[in-house]
Amino acid sequence: MMRTLSVVVLGMMMAGVSVTWAAEHVIVEPNDLQWVDVPSLPPGAKMAIIEGPLEKEGPFIARFTFPGDFKIPAHWHPNIEHITVLSGSFNLGVGDKLDPAKTHTIPAGGVGIMPAKTNHFAWTKEETVLQLHGVGPWGVTYVDPADDPRKK
Repeated sequence: MMRTLSVVVLGMMMAGVSVTWAAEHVIVEPNDLQWVDVPSLPPGAKMAIIEGPLEKEGPFIARFTFPGDFKIPAHWHPNIEHITVLSGSFNLGVGDKLDPAKTHTIPAGGVGIMPAKTNHFAWTKEETVLQLHGVGPWGVTYVDPADDPRKK
C-alpha cells in the first residue's frame, strides 16, 4: 500500500501536479477534541473537527459519534468519502432510501470508501465512533429533501 502511494505521489509530482502536505506538525489527543452537534445530520450526532475546515477546499479530518439506533437517511456528498470505524459498528448501504436489510456492517477497525455523488445511507445498532477524511469543500445533500434536518 505505501509503495503504491509513493509511486502515485512521485508520478503526480513528475507530471507537474501540485502535491501539498501539512504545513506544520500536528498532534491531537482525545481530550483536545471539541464535540459539537451536526446540523446536517439527525439529532444525536456529534462531530469534532481535527483538520479542516470542511467547507473550504483542501484536506479535512473529522470524528463523529453516533448513539445506538441512529439512522442517516439516503444522501450523497460532492467528494469521495473515507470512513474508519473506531468503535462500535457502522451499517452502510447504497441506494435512494434507507433500507437496513441492504447494508454491510463495518466493524471497529474497518474502512468504508464511498465515491462522490453516490446515494447512500447508514445506521447504527450501538454507540459508534468513526473518523471521516477527505477533501473539501464537503457537504451533505439528502435524496429526499424532506429528510434534511436543516429544513425542519
